[in-house]
Amino acid sequence: MARWLLAALAALILSACAVPPRTPAAPGVQVWTGRMALTVEGQASQSFSAGFELKGAPANGELTLYNPIGGTLAVLAWAPGTATLRAGGTARQFPSLEALAQEATGAPLPVAALFDWLAGKPTPIEGWEADVEQVADGRLRARRTAPPPVADLRMVFER
Repeated sequence: MARWLLAALAALILSACAVPPRTPAAPGVQVWTGRMALTVEGQASQSFSAGFELKGAPANGELTLYNPIGGTLAVLAWAPGTATLRAGGTARQFPSLEALAQEATGAPLPVAALFDWLAGKPTPIEGWEADVEQVADGRLRARRTAPPPVADLRMVFER
């Protein structure tokens, strides 16, 4: 009886750590998954790290952020004329993808440019410097130097 109880408890603990299944993207839709870290320097420095799944395109897409055990922290979704943040059982609308990213991450993250950067294209964004040299190895680093505060984005990903 004790062995059965121990096995059931172990199975319960392991199932709590399981990563939820991701919905497959439609054919032809770009998808990147991995880990990201964002550090914003300043008087009250802050950092944020999460697993992520980015799919779609700059005009219509979705960025899902995951905690370390695979639970969904937030879903940022955008389409022409709409930008939505779903987190904690609520959904909030924003006037733009930029405003949505600012609210979700604490920094004006250029989500639309991420598609080019993750594809290895060094698309210029005012105030940001993207290092796409290691994209083929699944690594991206981008740094915002203006306007303050300075922000540093690091991503490790699979395509």
